[in-house]
Amino acid sequence: MSALLVTGAAGFIGTNFVHHWRRWHPDDLIVALDALTYAGVRENLAGFEGGPGFEFVHGDIRDQALVEQLLRGRAIDTIVHFAAESHVDRSITGPDAFIETNIVGTHALLKAAGAVWLDRGSPREGCLFQQISTDEVYGSLGPDDPPFREDTPFTPNSPYAASKAAADHLARAYHRTFGLPVVTSNCSNNYGPYQFPEKLIPLFLTNILRGKPLPVYGDGRQIRDWLHVDDHCRAIELCIRKGRRGETYNIGGDSERANIDLIQALCAIVDQRFAGDPALAGRFPHAPPASGGKSTSLITHVADRPGHDTRYAIDAGKIKRELGYRPQTSFTAGLAQTVDWYLSRTTSNPATGS
Repeated sequence: MSALLVTGAAGFIGTNFVHHWRRWHPDDLIVALDALTYAGVRENLAGFEGGPGFEFVHGDIRDQALVEQLLRGRAIDTIVHFAAESHVDRSITGPDAFIETNIVGTHALLKAAGAVWLDRGSPREGCLFQQISTDEVYGSLGPDDPPFREDTPFTPNSPYAASKAAADHLARAYHRTFGLPVVTSNCSNNYGPYQFPEKLIPLFLTNILRGKPLPVYGDGRQIRDWLHVDDHCRAIELCIRKGRRGETYNIGGDSERANIDLIQALCAIVDQRFAGDPALAGRFPHAPPASGGKSTSLITHVADRPGHDTRYAIDAGKIKRELGYRPQTSFTAGLAQTVDWYLSRTTSNPATGS
């Protein structure tokens, strides 16, 4: 039996990880720590609250005393660190929050783990700090460049990416200098249920339902590797259970897509759903397919954002060879499932914008 502290547990990937871990490890204790900023939704975890083996703590990862109290009082042996400011656009307009949460917050967690788990440089048996990070720390690729590997130099191009790179460096340093058991994972773009609608897929889906423009940066040819959040959670579990301490593992979905191609695929799925379910037109009357139009009619090209990376691509060979990881959700199936999830749960009235 393990006891996990999951930071950012009410956010997108944290929520999905809690659901995953509870499904496959029902006897383990999960302490969910979240500051409940704009992207943290406590209701995502409502089904677990009050039940055995789960505790929600409303708190800040920068509060080292609180984290130490939780580690000691709950006999935590694994920290799974999701908590982060993660939206690139927000990091451009307001980078301070990214420095505070992603760098200062991660450092506070590392200090707390070191204070509780380390005894003169010898870690308590079975403990692990799982650092969750992003492929954006590696920078941008050209169209013919090989995918990012774990030894690709860090060249972050946004305040968000720079703050995550700094956090990864701190985690590595705490392992090398102090002996803290750390595994780092760098993932590609996640998608799936519970994602806050500031990211591309849920934002554009919501905009379609409300009849609002779909703002595409530049020509939309920026390429991303898309990873279903369920596959990411499986990979993180492999890192926790089998990952070599001190190592980094890149996690990808083997699904490179240009943004404009993804948007067109999303529009096509929405149009298909409206054609197959007349009730959707009544629920979302402002969506173009509600009146026989095409969702692609909402696509609007806007000026590119500063420092926009051209291409991300992950070489996941290491985690496949060493830990047996394989993505199980195809992008086509995963995108359709994601659209259906949001359609089944979107109840606000698009006319009011609520």
